[in-house]
Amino acid sequence: MRGMIRRGLRLELVAAIVIALATPALALAIENGTTVATQTKLTVESRDQSGRTQATLSVAVTGEDRLPATGAIAISDHGHQLAGAALNTQGHATVALALPAGDHAFTATYIGDVTHRKSVSQSVEVQAQASTTPDFAISVTPATLSLTPGQSGTITASVTPENSSALTAPMFVTLSCSGLPDQASCAFTPENIEILPDATAAITSSLVILTQQASASAARPGSSSVALAILLPGAFGLGGLAWSVRRRAWLQRLSLVALVGFVTLLGTTACNSRYDYYHHGPPPNPATPAGTYTIDVTAQSSNGVTAITNTTTLALTVK
Repeated sequence: MRGMIRRGLRLELVAAIVIALATPALALAIENGTTVATQTKLTVESRDQSGRTQATLSVAVTGEDRLPATGAIAISDHGHQLAGAALNTQGHATVALALPAGDHAFTATYIGDVTHRKSVSQSVEVQAQASTTPDFAISVTPATLSLTPGQSGTITASVTPENSSALTAPMFVTLSCSGLPDQASCAFTPENIEILPDATAAITSSLVILTQQASASAARPGSSSVALAILLPGAFGLGGLAWSVRRRAWLQRLSLVALVGFVTLLGTTACNSRYDYYHHGPPPNPATPAGTYTIDVTAQSSNGVTAITNTTTLALTVK
């Protein structure tokens, strides 16, 4: 019997040692995102629309465990990043792009997360037709951005002229972004850019994305005690008047006057929201919520009759 107990204790000791040795390595692997390899698949569908080639790029990322990955992907053309997007719950993302004329070789890069490794898709080639009208293409570099609440990040937005030789006057392009999470904002410098006739070089603008950190809650000493000090005596007093109102008619008039005075007092003291704001300050600001978001970056130009709008996307991860 004693031998069995000793063998059991040895087994428990060995198991405890194995777990103790394996746990740090497992935690480190999870922290470095090296636990599960991934596979990224890219498909591209293109079509000609209004003299321009439009492409829809679909990305699917799965792990070796056959579970969908989370996080963000970046789309590159001949190694140059153009756009980014957040993966949905199925591990999929879709990016729509208007393509400049010429040959394109697209790849999708999954940047990885805490439990999945980075992976790159095979290249997909697309031939885009040439347009005879003035136009432009927009891209962002880097296409993915990771911030903690309160941080800001900078991305370069590039607008590349197309067929600018057909311009008879400068073309003005306005940049904007949408799809930001709550408590986040964006700003371009410059916000408006000019494309001159015969221009071929890309024109860049600096895009700054700002997130918000949660502010400390303001102390509100005595607010609850003040409210109780007013409400409890008033409530008991009105209750007593209501109980006595059947016996004495003059108490009816007294209870009505007391009720009016009580409501007036509440409206001019700490139970009033305006009073509370002026005496205790505004409520604390919330932080930008964590998650991965797809942000639309839009470039738009108009000659007063027709508008040209081209959009790319970037992936914003808030930790």
